[in-house]
Amino acid sequence: MTTIRTTAQLLEAGMIEPEKIKKLEEVTKKFAVSLTPQLTELINLEVTGTSMAIRKQFLPDEQELIVNAAELKDPIGDTVFEGVKGVVHRYPDRCLLMPINTCPVYCRFCFRREKVGKNDSALTKEELERAFSYIESQPKIWEVILTGGDPLFLKPKKLNELLNRLDRIPHVEVVRIHTRVPAVDSARITEEMINALKINKALYVALHANHASEFTEPVRAACAKIVNAGIPMISQTVLLKGINDTPEALGDLMRTLVKNRIKPYYLHHADLAEGTSHFRTTLEEGRHLMKSLWGNYSGLCQPTYVLDIPGGHGKVPVSCHQYFSAEEVSGSAAESYRVEDYQGKFHSYKA
Repeated sequence: MTTIRTTAQLLEAGMIEPEKIKKLEEVTKKFAVSLTPQLTELINLEVTGTSMAIRKQFLPDEQELIVNAAELKDPIGDTVFEGVKGVVHRYPDRCLLMPINTCPVYCRFCFRREKVGKNDSALTKEELERAFSYIESQPKIWEVILTGGDPLFLKPKKLNELLNRLDRIPHVEVVRIHTRVPAVDSARITEEMINALKINKALYVALHANHASEFTEPVRAACAKIVNAGIPMISQTVLLKGINDTPEALGDLMRTLVKNRIKPYYLHHADLAEGTSHFRTTLEEGRHLMKSLWGNYSGLCQPTYVLDIPGGHGKVPVSCHQYFSAEEVSGSAAESYRVEDYQGKFHSYKA
């Protein structure tokens, strides 16, 4: 079984209907498609139930041709903060380093879908050196986040060279890798890859996962290899309509992450990428879901729900349900609050 990259291969595999081929070719001309054999096998297990949550994330859909007026080619404003090619320096103490522009799979809701999968697939040796020189020139950069593209799509030797180069920059104390690889191409997590990740600086692996059904035995084993090597794992999830936008689906995912020793980190509100409106919930729906997690699921299972403000203004937490409000209490020196518990009952609190 090979990686699927064309509509013809999707048709041959029985993943799309013949009558939709023309429309889907329009989609894939604009936005790359790629399914690893591991993912293809998971999708083909069944066409209903949890496999639909996988199909919707990775199979092209003609709805992607519908572009909302608010949608943008660069929804989070990467280009505004790209100091040199491959480096996005939006926040004072951290920057993104994007050494590669390709992924083993392409999510249909990706906020970099206009960029990933194109011909300029990786930074050249000279471009990488300019990127390192920029990071060296910015002493406030404390953390470098490897993203792209998928950094674990690099060969272990190349990745290790890159990490060791960052390891030699004194003010960089933390390196974070954002990846889908353990969940979609688990066989890449070999001993050679694990050894490539071992540097002197603190290194975290952030796994992108959106549904509990992604955690098959190979995925669990790949994540265990990383954690057992002493490398902490965190997660990032995108809130997606029809995939994980129920308390049960979201809660099950968070518990699955924690059971696999992965700390839920970010729940992203779906970005305003072109052709992705069919994936987006409203912010109020997202806030309601976050409220449903609190109290009903362990504190370990609580991600931070964030919105990346369009135009490059950065992430802000948007999950805060207002659990308390000040009360007017006549003649009292104490501050008094009306506090709501996780079951929706209200109580008085005096400080």
